[in-house]
Amino acid sequence: MTAERYTGPVIDSHIHLFDALRPEGIPWPEPGHPLHGVSLPQNYWALASQQQIIGAIVVEASPWRLDNTWLLETLRDSPKMLGFVGNLSPFDADFDDDLDFLESEPLFLGLRYGNLWDRDLLEDQSRPGFIDAMKRLAASGRSLDSANPDPRLIKALLRLSDAVPNLRIVVDHLPNAAVPEQQMVDFQRDVFALAERPNVFAKLAEIPQQTGQGVVNDPAWYRDRLGYLWEAFGEDRCFFGSDWPNSDSITDFASTVDLVRDYMADKTVEVQEKFFLRNVAQAYSLPDLKRAG
Repeated sequence: MTAERYTGPVIDSHIHLFDALRPEGIPWPEPGHPLHGVSLPQNYWALASQQQIIGAIVVEASPWRLDNTWLLETLRDSPKMLGFVGNLSPFDADFDDDLDFLESEPLFLGLRYGNLWDRDLLEDQSRPGFIDAMKRLAASGRSLDSANPDPRLIKALLRLSDAVPNLRIVVDHLPNAAVPEQQMVDFQRDVFALAERPNVFAKLAEIPQQTGQGVVNDPAWYRDRLGYLWEAFGEDRCFFGSDWPNSDSITDFASTVDLVRDYMADKTVEVQEKFFLRNVAQAYSLPDLKRAG
């Protein structure tokens, strides 16, 4: 098969927005962090519109409950933003009220929970109220994003999927999973077990990697490294995310998108279109997006 690089429309399923100039500041990126500053829709589209990106999904990068409202209001003024994944804790006293509010918002696509912000999905799901909260999330038709992948988190997702079988789960950042070499065989076994559940999706954000020689630009290196994810989840449940502006810590935005296009170029154009455009609609239940492009 002759490689044909995808040139069609793209949905970016994973970006972060924040504004360090707000009076209250932001919890992340912290002062002194290279990304500390302003990351707003106009900054993103100045880059993304040049890459045939027609829509984006924002993932909340703050554990502050009221920042869900800030993000919602920010997205309302940017029509090409398709929605956001919020950040709430089922153990917060305001969780039910906050979810009541968000459930009425079409831009609300789900919640994120994993091992960020001193959380532990494996341990926390055994605490009273957590599974009931996930059942409610599933009943609302929203998804759960997880972060950041390591062996413990994958085991947690297996257990959660058993407890709430109808919950759609999006596993973020699998290409950059933190796995000690001696645990890789067991980790991949658990990934395959998780992928047996048809409502679990792999968001392939954080694909570009650095070695001691700089950014790796060889598509074959990525195909060898990520082949097990394609084998596990298949062409219908893997999709693209840039992780902007976090991706800037590896390489610039245009190079990130170009590298992923090169990585995908050995697949048929139809498969590439699923990855860059179509599959995200299934993961986040976006029926209109199925007809996008």
